[in-house]
Amino acid sequence: MIELLVGLVTFGFTAVLTIAGVGAAFILIPVFLAMGIGLHTAMATALLLNAVAMSLASVNFVRKKLVVWKVTLPILVIATALSPVGAYVSQGLDRAVLLWLFIAFLMFAALMMLFCRPRPREAVGGRAMLLGIGVGVGGLAGFLGGLLGVGGGNIVVPALVALGLDPKKASAPTAIVVIFSSLAGFLGHASLVGLDPALLGVTAVGAAAGAVLGSWLMTDRLKGRQVKIIIGFGLMTIAANLAWGLL
Repeated sequence: MIELLVGLVTFGFTAVLTIAGVGAAFILIPVFLAMGIGLHTAMATALLLNAVAMSLASVNFVRKKLVVWKVTLPILVIATALSPVGAYVSQGLDRAVLLWLFIAFLMFAALMMLFCRPRPREAVGGRAMLLGIGVGVGGLAGFLGGLLGVGGGNIVVPALVALGLDPKKASAPTAIVVIFSSLAGFLGHASLVGLDPALLGVTAVGAAAGAVLGSWLMTDRLKGRQVKIIIGFGLMTIAANLAWGLL
């Protein structure tokens, strides 16, 4: 019964957060911990589910031509390169203070997503402009993600939307970046402890189904404004989750 409940929770959170492209690991980890699952097992399982869900979602995003590769590839490469730099710089810094600053940023980004209406840019516009956006956003996401120990996807989506990209075309690159960042985190935690086959099986089904539903809603049912609202409330949820962990 508990396994079924966890599978349904995984399905629900994954479906909603797939729309934003950020993955559900940040919510699933405390859910698993509340069940009495060990920290590294919970983190490894949630990160693997992130990778599975975003991989399935990305297939649909690519098929619908929402992935602007001129933006996505620089973000992926630069974020991967600068994440270790951010992690190195974070040594000796007060992580609690950094996380409170990040929470403030997330709330600002969420309000921007809900109320700000930047001038739209054509997502298939000039190559130099798109490359510049990719490098700039990738650098910011990679460095801050490594500095704070949080997912860079939370930074990529609002930054791209603030620059005027369509919300759907902002979520799609983020989903691809999350695949690689989640796999890297999974390998790190999985090397420390084994996985629970029963937990992984039922949650994998929930994550896969949620990703398929969420990507379908994002591509075929929701409009850009609706996606922005979902992303905005998703960022608020992330901020609340981080703040709760610091209290």
